[in-house]
Amino acid sequence: MKEKHFIEQGMRKLELDNYLIKELDRAGFTKSEIVKTPLVTRIVVNVTRPGLAIGKSGSNITQLTETIAKRFKIDNPQLEIREIEHPEIDAQAVANKMKALIERGFSWRSVVFRTVNDIQAGGAQGLEIVLSGKIAGKAGRKRKQRISYGYMKKVGEQAKLVDYAKAAAYPKVGAIGIKVKIVRPDTAFPDKAKIGDYIKKKEEVVVEEEITEEVKAEEKTAEETGAKKEKVEKKGEKAPQKEAKTGEKPKAAVKKAKKEETKEKKPEVKKEKKTEGKANEVSQVHSSKSENGQSGPPVATEGNPTGENEE
Repeated sequence: MKEKHFIEQGMRKLELDNYLIKELDRAGFTKSEIVKTPLVTRIVVNVTRPGLAIGKSGSNITQLTETIAKRFKIDNPQLEIREIEHPEIDAQAVANKMKALIERGFSWRSVVFRTVNDIQAGGAQGLEIVLSGKIAGKAGRKRKQRISYGYMKKVGEQAKLVDYAKAAAYPKVGAIGIKVKIVRPDTAFPDKAKIGDYIKKKEEVVVEEEITEEVKAEEKTAEETGAKKEKVEKKGEKAPQKEAKTGEKPKAAVKKAKKEETKEKKPEVKKEKKTEGKANEVSQVHSSKSENGQSGPPVATEGNPTGENEE
Protein backbone atom coordinates (compact mmCIF):
# COMPACT_ATOMS: atom_id res chain seq x y z
CA MET A 1 0.00 0.00 0.00
CA LYS A 2 2.81 2.41 0.82
CA GLU A 3 4.48 1.73 -2.52
CA LYS A 4 1.33 2.74 -4.38
CA HIS A 5 1.19 5.98 -2.42
CA PHE A 6 4.77 6.87 -3.36
CA ILE A 7 4.15 5.94 -7.01
CA GLU A 8 1.08 8.18 -7.10
CA GLN A 9 3.11 11.07 -5.66
CA GLY A 10 5.79 10.58 -8.32
CA MET A 11 3.23 10.52 -11.12
CA ARG A 12 1.63 13.73 -9.84
CA LYS A 13 5.06 15.38 -9.71
CA LEU A 14 5.75 14.36 -13.34
CA GLU A 15 2.41 15.66 -14.53
CA LEU A 16 2.94 18.94 -12.67
CA ASP A 17 6.41 19.41 -14.21
CA ASN A 18 5.08 18.76 -17.73
CA TYR A 19 2.27 21.26 -17.16
CA LEU A 20 4.67 23.92 -15.84
CA ILE A 21 7.07 23.33 -18.77
CA LYS A 22 4.27 24.13 -21.21
CA GLU A 23 2.98 27.14 -19.28
CA LEU A 24 6.38 28.63 -18.29
CA ASP A 25 8.40 27.77 -21.40
CA ARG A 26 9.13 31.41 -22.18
CA ALA A 27 10.11 32.10 -18.56
CA GLY A 28 12.82 29.42 -18.70
CA PHE A 29 11.38 26.82 -16.32
CA THR A 30 13.94 24.22 -15.15
CA LYS A 31 12.51 22.26 -12.19
CA SER A 32 9.99 22.40 -9.33
CA GLU A 33 10.09 21.40 -5.66
CA ILE A 34 7.09 20.51 -3.48
CA VAL A 35 7.34 21.22 0.27
CA LYS A 36 4.40 20.13 2.43
CA THR A 37 3.55 22.02 5.62
CA PRO A 38 0.61 21.58 8.05
CA LEU A 39 -1.26 24.57 6.57
CA VAL A 40 0.04 25.04 2.99
CA THR A 41 1.79 23.00 0.26
CA ARG A 42 4.57 25.18 -1.14
CA ILE A 43 5.56 24.69 -4.79
CA VAL A 44 8.96 26.27 -5.53
CA VAL A 45 9.44 26.99 -9.25
CA ASN A 46 12.98 27.64 -10.55
CA VAL A 47 12.97 30.06 -13.49
CA THR A 48 15.60 32.03 -15.44
CA ARG A 49 13.25 34.99 -16.19
CA PRO A 50 10.98 35.53 -13.16
CA GLY A 51 9.22 38.56 -14.63
CA LEU A 52 7.50 36.50 -17.32
CA ALA A 53 6.49 33.88 -14.77
CA ILE A 54 4.88 36.38 -12.39
CA GLY A 55 3.07 38.47 -15.02
CA LYS A 56 1.37 41.80 -14.50
CA SER A 57 0.54 42.25 -10.80
CA GLY A 58 0.86 38.46 -10.28
CA SER A 59 -1.89 37.43 -12.70
CA ASN A 60 0.00 34.38 -13.97
CA ILE A 61 0.66 33.09 -10.47
CA THR A 62 -2.98 33.33 -9.38
CA GLN A 63 -4.13 31.53 -12.52
CA LEU A 64 -1.54 28.78 -12.09
CA THR A 65 -2.43 28.22 -8.42
CA GLU A 66 -6.15 27.87 -9.24
CA THR A 67 -5.55 25.35 -12.06
CA ILE A 68 -3.06 23.35 -9.98
CA ALA A 69 -5.53 23.11 -7.06
CA LYS A 70 -8.36 21.87 -9.34
CA ARG A 71 -6.42 19.66 -11.75
CA PHE A 72 -3.85 18.00 -9.45
CA LYS A 73 -5.97 18.00 -6.25
CA ILE A 74 -3.38 19.74 -4.06
CA ASP A 75 -4.67 21.31 -0.84
CA ASN A 76 -3.92 25.03 -0.47
CA PRO A 77 -1.15 25.32 -3.11
CA GLN A 78 1.20 28.31 -2.83
CA LEU A 79 3.56 29.10 -5.74
CA GLU A 80 6.97 30.57 -5.04
CA ILE A 81 9.08 31.86 -7.95
CA ARG A 82 12.83 31.45 -7.51
CA GLU A 83 15.30 33.01 -9.93
CA ILE A 84 18.35 30.99 -11.07
CA GLU A 85 21.39 33.10 -10.26
CA HIS A 86 23.81 31.44 -12.73
CA PRO A 87 21.84 30.02 -15.71
CA GLU A 88 25.06 29.34 -17.66
CA ILE A 89 25.98 26.62 -15.10
CA ASP A 90 22.48 25.09 -14.74
CA ALA A 91 22.30 22.00 -17.01
CA GLN A 92 18.55 22.17 -17.68
CA ALA A 93 18.69 25.88 -18.53
CA VAL A 94 21.59 25.25 -20.96
CA ALA A 95 19.74 22.34 -22.63
CA ASN A 96 16.55 24.43 -23.03
CA LYS A 97 18.53 27.31 -24.51
CA MET A 98 20.29 25.01 -27.03
CA LYS A 99 16.93 23.49 -27.97
CA ALA A 100 15.38 26.92 -28.63
CA LEU A 101 18.34 28.09 -30.74
CA ILE A 102 18.46 24.90 -32.86
CA GLU A 103 14.70 25.06 -33.49
CA ARG A 104 15.07 28.67 -34.67
CA GLY A 105 17.44 27.53 -37.39
CA PHE A 106 20.92 28.15 -35.97
CA SER A 107 23.67 25.66 -36.80
CA TRP A 108 24.29 23.17 -34.02
CA ARG A 109 28.07 23.77 -34.29
CA SER A 110 27.77 27.48 -33.56
CA VAL A 111 25.28 26.79 -30.76
CA VAL A 112 27.57 24.24 -29.11
CA PHE A 113 30.62 26.49 -29.46
CA ARG A 114 28.77 29.40 -27.82
CA THR A 115 27.42 27.30 -24.96
CA VAL A 116 30.84 25.75 -24.22
CA ASN A 117 32.39 29.23 -23.97
CA ASP A 118 29.59 30.40 -21.67
CA ILE A 119 29.98 27.37 -19.37
CA GLN A 120 33.76 27.84 -19.20
CA ALA A 121 33.27 31.51 -18.37
CA GLY A 122 30.89 30.47 -15.57
CA GLY A 123 33.77 28.61 -13.88
CA ALA A 124 32.60 25.00 -14.34
CA GLN A 125 35.09 22.25 -13.49
CA GLY A 126 33.97 20.12 -16.42
CA LEU A 127 31.24 19.68 -19.03
CA GLU A 128 29.98 17.16 -21.55
CA ILE A 129 27.49 17.81 -24.37
CA VAL A 130 26.17 14.95 -26.50
CA LEU A 131 24.11 15.61 -29.65
CA SER A 132 22.48 12.71 -31.48
CA GLY A 133 20.06 12.60 -34.42
CA LYS A 134 19.80 14.37 -37.78
CA ILE A 135 22.99 16.43 -37.45
CA ALA A 136 24.44 15.83 -40.94
CA GLY A 137 21.55 17.46 -42.81
CA LYS A 138 18.72 16.27 -45.10
CA ALA A 139 20.55 13.53 -46.97
CA GLY A 140 22.84 12.54 -44.10
CA ARG A 141 22.28 9.68 -41.74
CA LYS A 142 21.78 10.14 -38.04
CA ARG A 143 24.96 10.30 -36.00
CA LYS A 144 26.28 11.22 -32.58
CA GLN A 145 28.62 14.06 -31.60
CA ARG A 146 30.27 14.43 -28.17
CA ILE A 147 31.99 17.58 -26.89
CA SER A 148 33.76 17.47 -23.51
CA TYR A 149 35.95 19.73 -21.42
CA GLY A 150 37.60 19.48 -17.98
CA TYR A 151 36.85 16.91 -15.28
CA MET A 152 33.81 14.63 -15.39
CA LYS A 153 32.44 11.76 -13.28
CA LYS A 154 30.33 9.14 -15.10
CA VAL A 155 30.17 6.07 -12.84
CA GLY A 156 29.54 5.43 -9.16
CA GLU A 157 27.87 7.28 -6.34
CA GLN A 158 29.85 10.44 -7.11
CA ALA A 159 28.19 10.69 -10.54
CA LYS A 160 25.09 11.95 -8.72
CA LEU A 161 26.97 15.13 -7.87
CA VAL A 162 27.10 16.02 -11.58
CA ASP A 163 24.25 18.24 -12.85
CA TYR A 164 22.54 16.34 -15.69
CA ALA A 165 19.72 17.40 -18.05
CA LYS A 166 18.33 16.45 -21.46
CA ALA A 167 16.07 17.97 -24.08
CA ALA A 168 14.82 17.25 -27.62
CA ALA A 169 14.88 19.79 -30.43
CA TYR A 170 12.63 19.40 -33.51
CA PRO A 171 14.00 21.38 -36.45
CA LYS A 172 12.76 20.91 -40.06
CA VAL A 173 15.50 18.39 -40.85
CA GLY A 174 14.67 15.99 -38.02
CA ALA A 175 14.81 15.45 -34.26
CA ILE A 176 18.03 16.15 -32.36
CA GLY A 177 18.55 14.88 -28.84
CA ILE A 178 20.59 17.01 -26.40
CA LYS A 179 22.31 15.74 -23.24
CA VAL A 180 24.20 18.13 -20.97
CA LYS A 181 26.42 17.31 -17.98
CA ILE A 182 28.06 20.07 -15.92
CA VAL A 183 30.32 19.85 -12.90
CA ARG A 184 29.67 23.05 -11.01
CA PRO A 185 32.56 25.00 -9.45
CA ASP A 186 31.33 24.42 -5.87
CA THR A 187 31.08 20.60 -6.16
CA ALA A 188 33.76 18.73 -4.20
CA PHE A 189 34.49 15.07 -4.96
CA PRO A 190 35.88 13.04 -2.04
CA ASP A 191 38.40 11.11 -4.15
CA LYS A 192 39.74 14.18 -5.92
CA ALA A 193 42.56 15.98 -4.11
CA LYS A 194 44.46 18.85 -5.68
CA ILE A 195 48.19 18.72 -5.03
CA GLY A 196 48.47 22.48 -5.41
CA ASP A 197 45.98 23.13 -2.62
CA TYR A 198 47.73 20.58 -0.40
CA ILE A 199 51.11 22.24 -1.02
CA LYS A 200 49.64 25.68 -0.31
CA LYS A 201 48.19 24.46 2.98
CA LYS A 202 51.54 22.93 3.96
CA GLU A 203 53.36 26.17 3.09
CA GLU A 204 50.85 28.18 5.11
CA VAL A 205 51.36 25.86 8.10
CA VAL A 206 55.16 26.21 7.80
CA VAL A 207 54.92 29.99 7.58
CA GLU A 208 52.64 30.08 10.64
CA GLU A 209 55.09 27.91 12.58
CA GLU A 210 57.99 30.21 11.61
CA ILE A 211 56.01 33.25 12.67
CA THR A 212 55.16 31.65 16.02
CA GLU A 213 58.83 30.74 16.56
CA GLU A 214 59.90 34.31 15.79
CA VAL A 215 57.28 35.67 18.17
CA LYS A 216 58.43 33.27 20.91
CA ALA A 217 62.07 34.28 20.34
CA GLU A 218 61.13 37.96 20.58
CA GLU A 219 59.21 37.29 23.78
CA LYS A 220 62.22 35.44 25.24
CA THR A 221 64.56 38.30 24.36
CA ALA A 222 62.11 40.77 25.87
CA GLU A 223 61.92 38.68 29.06
CA GLU A 224 65.74 38.44 29.21
CA THR A 225 66.14 42.19 28.75
CA GLY A 226 63.48 42.77 31.44
CA ALA A 227 65.33 40.41 33.83
CA LYS A 228 68.63 42.21 33.13
CA LYS A 229 67.01 45.56 33.84
CA GLU A 230 65.61 44.23 37.09
CA LYS A 231 69.06 42.94 38.07
CA VAL A 232 70.62 46.32 37.25
CA GLU A 233 67.95 48.07 39.30
CA LYS A 234 68.55 45.70 42.23
CA LYS A 235 72.31 46.34 41.95
CA GLY A 236 71.61 50.06 41.97
CA GLU A 237 69.58 49.62 45.14
CA LYS A 238 72.35 47.55 46.79
CA ALA A 239 75.11 50.03 45.80
CA PRO A 240 74.17 52.76 48.34
CA GLN A 241 74.09 50.10 51.05
CA LYS A 242 77.65 49.07 50.12
CA GLU A 243 78.68 52.70 50.09
CA ALA A 244 77.25 53.05 53.57
CA LYS A 245 79.25 50.01 54.66
CA THR A 246 82.40 51.33 52.99
CA GLY A 247 81.72 54.68 54.71
CA GLU A 248 81.85 52.87 58.05
CA LYS A 249 85.31 51.42 57.33
CA PRO A 250 87.15 54.75 57.45
CA LYS A 251 85.55 55.44 60.84
CA ALA A 252 87.00 52.19 62.16
CA ALA A 253 90.36 53.11 60.69
CA VAL A 254 90.16 56.53 62.37
CA LYS A 255 89.37 54.85 65.68
CA LYS A 256 92.37 52.55 65.27
CA ALA A 257 94.60 55.51 64.47
CA LYS A 258 93.33 57.32 67.55
CA LYS A 259 94.03 54.25 69.67
CA GLU A 260 97.59 54.06 68.30
CA GLU A 261 98.09 57.76 69.02
CA THR A 262 96.85 57.27 72.54
CA LYS A 263 99.23 54.32 72.95
CA GLU A 264 102.13 56.46 71.74
CA LYS A 265 101.17 59.29 74.05
CA LYS A 266 100.85 57.09 77.16
CA PRO A 267 104.64 56.49 77.70
CA GLU A 268 105.35 60.23 77.31
CA VAL A 269 102.77 60.90 79.97
CA LYS A 270 104.47 58.38 82.27
CA LYS A 271 107.88 60.01 81.65
CA GLU A 272 106.40 63.41 82.36
CA LYS A 273 104.94 62.02 85.56
CA LYS A 274 108.41 60.63 86.58
CA THR A 275 110.12 63.95 85.92
CA GLU A 276 107.43 65.71 87.87
CA GLY A 277 108.05 63.28 90.79
CA LYS A 278 111.82 63.96 90.76
CA ALA A 279 111.20 67.67 90.67
CA ASN A 280 108.93 67.37 93.67
CA GLU A 281 111.61 65.41 95.56
CA VAL A 282 114.25 68.02 94.78
CA SER A 283 111.93 70.80 95.90
CA GLN A 284 111.26 68.90 99.16
CA VAL A 285 115.04 68.55 99.77
CA HIS A 286 115.60 72.24 99.18
CA SER A 287 112.77 73.14 101.46
CA SER A 288 114.19 70.94 104.23
CA LYS A 289 117.64 72.61 103.89
CA SER A 290 116.15 76.02 103.98
CA GLU A 291 114.48 75.15 107.22
CA ASN A 292 117.93 74.11 108.66
CA GLY A 293 119.40 77.57 107.98
CA GLN A 294 120.86 77.23 104.59
CA SER A 295 119.50 79.48 101.96
CA GLY A 296 119.51 78.67 98.35
CA PRO A 297 120.60 75.64 96.60
CA PRO A 298 124.06 74.10 97.24
CA VAL A 299 126.79 75.49 95.04
CA ALA A 300 129.39 73.17 93.61
CA THR A 301 133.07 74.08 94.15
CA GLU A 302 136.40 72.58 93.22
CA GLY A 303 136.77 70.86 96.50
CA ASN A 304 133.11 69.99 96.77
CA PRO A 305 131.83 69.05 93.36
CA THR A 306 128.48 67.84 94.63
CA GLY A 307 127.86 70.96 96.71
CA GLU A 308 127.10 68.95 99.87
CA ASN A 309 128.17 70.01 103.41
CA GLU A 310 131.53 68.67 104.53
CA GLU A 311 130.15 68.14 107.95
